Amino acid sequence: MALEGCVGSLRSSMQLLDSSINILDEATNDFPRLSKVLHTTRHFELISEPDLHSAQSALLSEIRPEVESLLTRVQNHLDKLERREQSLIAKCDLNDGRLGTQDGNAESAFTPKNRGSAGANGKPISAVQEMKYKQLRAKKQRLSYAVETLELQAKQRERQLRMSMAAPQQFEVED
Repeated sequence: MALEGCVGSLRSSMQLLDSSINILDEATNDFPRLSKVLHTTRHFELISEPDLHSAQSALLSEIRPEVESLLTRVQNHLDKLERREQSLIAKCDLNDGRLGTQDGNAESAFTPKNRGSAGANGKPISAVQEMKYKQLRAKKQRLSYAVETLELQAKQRERQLRMSMAAPQQFEVED
């Protein structure tokens, strides 16, 4: 009987071990998934401030020439468009002046009363003097246009100078 007790005790120990193995299997069954879930991935790295400043200055040294090149191209294109606009305005003014003098010519050519018109001192003006007067008036208009053009160019150059003086300050890196 002593042997039967040992066998029974051994069987109960075996069942207890089987039960423990089943419990451990169930408990550790999810470990591969948990290891994947708990595995951390670094999305961001922290770098030192000197490294950051050196990277910024390197990037700035690469980008600055391109930006300056693009800015000069844009400025040149804007200047070209502005000159074209001024040219078109001048042509328009000149054409308006010509139309005004042509209207004056048409009136003087087709109305006989203007041929013998009197000047400022009451004396009649000859056709030659009238033509000379119109030429002088057209020359005055051309000169006033030239003065306006030169003033606009001077303003443009002042603006360019101000922009060129301000441009280096825009790209400075603060340390």
